Amino acid sequence: MEVLAAVGERRDAGLPVFSLCAGEPGGGAPADVNELAAELLRSGADLGYTAALGVPALRQSVARHYDRWYGLSVDPAQVAITTGSSGAFVLAFLAAFEPGDRVALARPGYPAYRNILSSLGCEVVDIPCGADTRYQPTPQLLDAAVADGGPLAGLILASPANPTGTMVDRDELAALVAWCSDAGVRLVSDEIYHGITYGDDTGACAWEFGPDPIIVSSFSKYWGMTGWRLGWALLPEDLVAPVDALAGNLALCPPVLSQHAAVAAFTPDSYAAAQAAVERYRDHRSLVLGRLPELGWGKFAPADGAFYVYAEIAEQITSAGVANCVEWCKRLLEETGVALTPGTDFDAVGGAEWVRLSFAADREVIEQGLDRLSAWSLRSG
Repeated sequence: MEVLAAVGERRDAGLPVFSLCAGEPGGGAPADVNELAAELLRSGADLGYTAALGVPALRQSVARHYDRWYGLSVDPAQVAITTGSSGAFVLAFLAAFEPGDRVALARPGYPAYRNILSSLGCEVVDIPCGADTRYQPTPQLLDAAVADGGPLAGLILASPANPTGTMVDRDELAALVAWCSDAGVRLVSDEIYHGITYGDDTGACAWEFGPDPIIVSSFSKYWGMTGWRLGWALLPEDLVAPVDALAGNLALCPPVLSQHAAVAAFTPDSYAAAQAAVERYRDHRSLVLGRLPELGWGKFAPADGAFYVYAEIAEQITSAGVANCVEWCKRLLEETGVALTPGTDFDAVGGAEWVRLSFAADREVIEQGLDRLSAWSLRSG
């Protein structure tokens, strides 16, 4: 967020900016969603409070989406519409965990998991994940965490993951679900990047292997609806009532216009528009990966899904004469207008020599950003 603030300051000052830092799709919501929202506003539709877990039509639409994508029969009563995936995480963590509970998550990983859990009094248990496990947790790593510190209450899993873009395959997901079930550990499966994948594996849902996990997803990524602040959770039966009570106290209900308009995210045209965006990301991914050698960066995580490349820049930090990736990213932005995200956001232990590049922006922005980054790397080297 500090990088984004600096980007905003440069734009306000009329300076050029090539933002490759935010995980924000550039295309916006599908046309059907925008048109329905406009019609709702023109018609004077009732946009007052809804039920805490969302309007029935949207909960039913989400349930049908799971049948369409995964062949799963989901009871709409177990669908909780939330204020973005962020709201889903807060509600899920509050309902599932108690202060002092040990909750495991992969490192590197999305920093909000750690921050929300810590604010709720949970003990965050880092699972150091490297290239040998494709930056994802394994049952063996979880066994080691239990042996080192005692039982776990939860595991947060993201596939595709932020910042690495890596995925667990179907067999690996099944093994993690089974491990959690056997150990009495609540699995929270972050599936917000589902649909944005580039290989043969399009991503499995954790509910395909049992009813105990909490599933979190969002309209922000696949459908490009970031500012609409709308997500959802699939809840095990024992957590529906607790999450309902918590949701009513924390936010009364999710954004109402967004809820009604999001029903149109599940039309054939909206799915087609979202998939067209994925094809653009595929093109952007090829562009970035093809130009990595000229940047001189080191190892990088396989970008199976999402729209990120997470890469090691130790030599570039040394060549630039700075101490870490934070200073390197600051200097890069000041001298070129290119914005990347420092790896310390995602890994407080080993992330000082890593950066995350997002290829969710327009292709022209990515091309110009890479041109400037390449030229700057040669000068600073």
